[in-house]
Amino acid sequence: MSRAETAEPTEPTEHTPSLWWTLGIFRSELTTTLRRWRTLALLGVLAAVPVLIGIAVKIETSDDGSVGGGGGAGPAFLTQVTNNGLFLVFAALAATLPVFLPMAVGVVAGDAIAGEANSGTLRYLLVAPAGRTRLLLAKYASTLAFCLLATLVVALSALAVGALLFPLGEVTTISGTRVSFGEGLLRALLIALLVAASLTGIAALGLFLSTLTNSGIAAMAATVGLLITVQILGAIPQLHTIQPYLFPAHWLSFADVLREPVHWEDIVENLELQALYVAVFGAAAWARFTTKDITV
Repeated sequence: MSRAETAEPTEPTEHTPSLWWTLGIFRSELTTTLRRWRTLALLGVLAAVPVLIGIAVKIETSDDGSVGGGGGAGPAFLTQVTNNGLFLVFAALAATLPVFLPMAVGVVAGDAIAGEANSGTLRYLLVAPAGRTRLLLAKYASTLAFCLLATLVVALSALAVGALLFPLGEVTTISGTRVSFGEGLLRALLIALLVAASLTGIAALGLFLSTLTNSGIAAMAATVGLLITVQILGAIPQLHTIQPYLFPAHWLSFADVLREPVHWEDIVENLELQALYVAVFGAAAWARFTTKDITV
């Protein structure tokens, strides 16, 4: 009897996707997202906003250094831009966070699952041994990467324009103290990270809406429409009881990074609120996607 005949039969083992396989899915999803013309157009618009703000401030700056001769009146951080171009980073993030950044994230998140279903590629993605849970996590991770990338695009564009049009130097904090330019850059980086973290809630919400339909356009429109609705609700004084629980409630808390010392209370509340939205709508997206009948 040969050795092959005497060898004990081996039982088939279930293939378990490795970490490298999961990272490969994430890399593929991120590459696909960034190669789309829609994504590039969104990043281009975000990069153009600081340019427009910087040019407008430069044109409207009067001889005494005030913006528009208004004696220092203007949006948050805008009046300090003429004295220090680094403040253009803060002003641009404050200008884009309420609408432009979350709308861009909403478009990407809303198209994550529904876009694949609409094009008919979702069922082919599910053939891979990674499974639905890992695919959903890869989709959300690529959306989070876009959140960070979009925020950095705004910040870097603002920093470049600010350096070209205005002087750079020590940063005067909201508390009136002065810090070095290097520390100001570190605080600008921290602010960019906090802004990106502020977008994680709407990213999870958009992903959940994307699992409810097979139309990418419908999911994107629903996410953006919900963002506008929440912004309107946040502006109605009579709804003050529910406003602290809306995901944009503490978005502008990043301004506390420019205090001396840094005030962390509102920042922590914002991060906790975003974590709550991620947990709730992330779980809802998982429950929906793992039980969804993929027919296209």
